[in-house]
Amino acid sequence: MKKLLFQFDTDRFPSVFDTVVAYDGGADHVIGHGGVTPDDISALVEGAIFTRPPKDKKNTAIFIGGSSLTDGQILLEAVRQKFFGDFRVSVMMDSNGSNTTAAAAVARLAGTGPLTGKRAVVLAGTGPVGQRAAVMLAKEGAEVTLTSRTRLRAEQACEDMRARFGVSLTPAEAATNDARGAAIADAQIVLAAGAAGAPLLEPHHWQDNPNIQLMVDANATPPVGIGGTNIMDRGKDYGGRLVWGAIGFGMLKLAVHRACIGMLFESNDIVLDAEEIYLIAKDMA
Repeated sequence: MKKLLFQFDTDRFPSVFDTVVAYDGGADHVIGHGGVTPDDISALVEGAIFTRPPKDKKNTAIFIGGSSLTDGQILLEAVRQKFFGDFRVSVMMDSNGSNTTAAAAVARLAGTGPLTGKRAVVLAGTGPVGQRAAVMLAKEGAEVTLTSRTRLRAEQACEDMRARFGVSLTPAEAATNDARGAAIADAQIVLAAGAAGAPLLEPHHWQDNPNIQLMVDANATPPVGIGGTNIMDRGKDYGGRLVWGAIGFGMLKLAVHRACIGMLFESNDIVLDAEEIYLIAKDMA
């Protein structure tokens, strides 16, 4: 029986990236739907849960993607509300690569040793990857500050993550490179989660900082987010600071994404969101 993955994307066009990884992860057919909203869910989910007998439902799964983490979370809840009894299929949510990217980045950091009590700063942290990474760092016991260009956005993101995951994050306004340099003054961990091609720190901001031990830059598009590092860095030692660039930890991200797709077809009752995907990443790291 064919393994069918239905891709519910909140953007107009289903993600090509997610489609390719879905096939590489073991799906026989990927059926993409773009511009999906909660109002569209009933017929789509009913078509997935009512068509195959119980023993074969594991061969149907749902992937939720798109650029908006908020919209993806709402869509995931709408999908789960349609399940009842054994009338369900496995589902994964990874809007904008938020869960798999953040999970791979933090898993690399956690692989160096305990993060409990370490001071971590997530730069430009109000986006999907930054929010998820902040949560995962906090769950590892780090004291996490999340920065944004405006304090209001930082506060809103911290409140959203507290309500959703029960973690305490500290908001901070940092609109310039110098302001971000000041924000990491006492940090031992720095994770840059800014937009593609947006520099967040200049080399002196971290090279002159004796407190920093670990850094991750999620930006794969030049110029890098953390100046003086390289997208290919894979735990490279910069004078006692271990650094991972976007490609350096990106191979783990892709491996985690593929592994998660494969898991969806093991049973019909799997739900993969931030916590579940992070555990998979830690095991694989």
